[in-house]
Amino acid sequence: MSTVNKAIIIGAGPAGLAAALQLHRKNNIDVTVYELRPRPSNIGGSIGIFPNGLRLLHRLGLYDALLARGAIVDTFHIHSLHQGNIGSMDISAWAKKKSGFGFMRIIRRDLLEVLFDAIHGEEIPVHFDKRLVSIEEGASSVTVTFSDGSNDTADILIGCDGIHSSVRRLHVDPATKPEYSGIAGSGAIVSTVGLPEMLRKEANIIPTTAGVIAMFPCSAAGDQLYWFLSRETPIPYSESGNERDGWEVRRQQEMEVFKSTIREMTKPAQGEWRGVLAALVDRTDVIGFYPVFRLPLGGKWYTSRTILLGDAGHAMQPHAGQGTSMALEDAFLLSRVLKEKDWSLEHAFARYEAIRRPRINELYQLAAKNGRRRKATGSWALWVGENVMWARLGLYRILGLESWGLGQTHLVYDIDEVEL
Repeated sequence: MSTVNKAIIIGAGPAGLAAALQLHRKNNIDVTVYELRPRPSNIGGSIGIFPNGLRLLHRLGLYDALLARGAIVDTFHIHSLHQGNIGSMDISAWAKKKSGFGFMRIIRRDLLEVLFDAIHGEEIPVHFDKRLVSIEEGASSVTVTFSDGSNDTADILIGCDGIHSSVRRLHVDPATKPEYSGIAGSGAIVSTVGLPEMLRKEANIIPTTAGVIAMFPCSAAGDQLYWFLSRETPIPYSESGNERDGWEVRRQQEMEVFKSTIREMTKPAQGEWRGVLAALVDRTDVIGFYPVFRLPLGGKWYTSRTILLGDAGHAMQPHAGQGTSMALEDAFLLSRVLKEKDWSLEHAFARYEAIRRPRINELYQLAAKNGRRRKATGSWALWVGENVMWARLGLYRILGLESWGLGQTHLVYDIDEVEL
C-alpha cells in the first residue's frame, strides 16, 4: 500500500496541466508543475481533438471554454487539383452519436490558455524557467534538482515533458531516443477574410504528388484557418555534421521552400483551388516547420516512483489526431490507479502500463499508416489513388457505412470505463 500526497510534474503542456488538474481534484494530491520554458508556450499551430479527448476535457470542466475558442469540424472534403471534388465524409458522426462529442480544431495557444486558467483557479503552482538536471529516487520519495540549484521532493514524479523528455533521458529510459518519421509539416495560421465560405466551417484536403495539403478552420468564429503541407522530407545535411543544425537551416529556409512548392503544384490546377491556394500563399507571412519525430514502441515508462505520460513516454506521429487525447487518457488512468488504496505504487504503475500499451500500440500504428500517405508519388499513381478514393467514398455514402462506425470505434473509447 502506497499513499501519494504530493506529486511533481515536469512539463506545462497539455499533458502536464491536465494531469495536474485531475490529480489535484480527484486524488487530493498536492501538485507542483515545473516548466523548462521561461513563460507559457505560444509555439505550434493548431491541434485536432477527437471525441475521446473532448469527453475528458468536458469532465475537467473545460469543454465550454474550449468551444468558445475552437472550431467544430464535422465534414472533410477531399479535392483533386486536376479532377475537381473527390468526395466528402464525416469523420466523427457515428462517434458523436455514441459520445456526444465531435471533432474540434483549436489553436494550441488557446488550448493552453484554457488549461492555465483552470490551473490558476485551483491555485496549483507552476514554476517556469526550470531546467531539470538530476533525479534521485529513495525508498519513500523522489527528489528533482534544477540547473539554478533549486530542488523539490515528492512522493512521485510525473514526466510530461514531451518527446525530448528530460525525465526519460536522465532517469526512466535513457536508451530510448526519438526517431525521425521521414515526414515534416509546414503550416501557418491565416485570416479567412475574403476567402471562400467553405474554408470557414469545414476541412478541405488535397492529395498531391509532393504530399498532402490540408486546411482547417481553427476558431469558433471561423475567422482563422490553419493550413499546412505535410510531406516526405529527407533529413537535411549540415556541414557541421550536427542533425540539429541541419534542421535549423531548413527551418530558416522553409518560407520560400513552402511557397515555391505550393506555387509549383498549383500551376496545372483546374477550377477554384488554384486561386484559393494562391491567396493562402500571398497572406502567409510566418511559417512553422515541424519535422515529425516519434518514439519507438516498447520503451520503458516508469521506475519505482517516476512515470512518463503523453509524448514523453509514447510519442506517435500526429497523423491520427490523437496526441493530446492520448495524454488525457494517460492522466485519467493514472488518477484511477492511484486511487486504489490497497495497491502498492509498483502495482499501480504496472496496471497502468498493462492497460495503456495495447491502446497506444493500436493508435501508433494507425498514425504511422496515415503518415505513409504523405510520401511523394508520381502523377500516374496520384491519379489512380484519387479515383480509388472517389470510389470508396461513393460506396461509403451509397451503402450508408457511416452508420456502422467504420474507422471510428477507437473514438468512443472511454478510459474511465476500462476495468482495472
